[in-house]
Amino acid sequence: VQLVESGGGLVQPGGSLRLSCAASGFTFSNYAMRWYRQAPGKERELVAAISSGGRSANVADSVKGRFTISRDNAKDTVYLQMNSLKPEDTAVYYCHARYGAGYWGQGIQVTVSS
Repeated sequence: VQLVESGGGLVQPGGSLRLSCAASGFTFSNYAMRWYRQAPGKERELVAAISSGGRSANVADSVKGRFTISRDNAKDTVYLQMNSLKPEDTAVYYCHARYGAGYWGQGIQVTVSS
């Protein structure tokens, strides 16, 4: 199982980024996926979740109205569209597959700063 995140980087407040997580090694379309983040000195927190078929999706209250999770099962990829970014969104973002015991990507840095 492999999860590879991409799309992170440095962005100014109010900007946008789209994170991607490419999955392999399991039947992606059968499993729910999640995005987490961890800021320095803080615990890892759940940001967004999406069902296997993509019909059910939820985001944390802290990002509601700004972040959207989606998936493309034909491409074995889950996305996190992040708009109106704030400095407090700065963190390492991880995708997580709810397959077996659970698998994590390596994480990708998102920094929101002017």
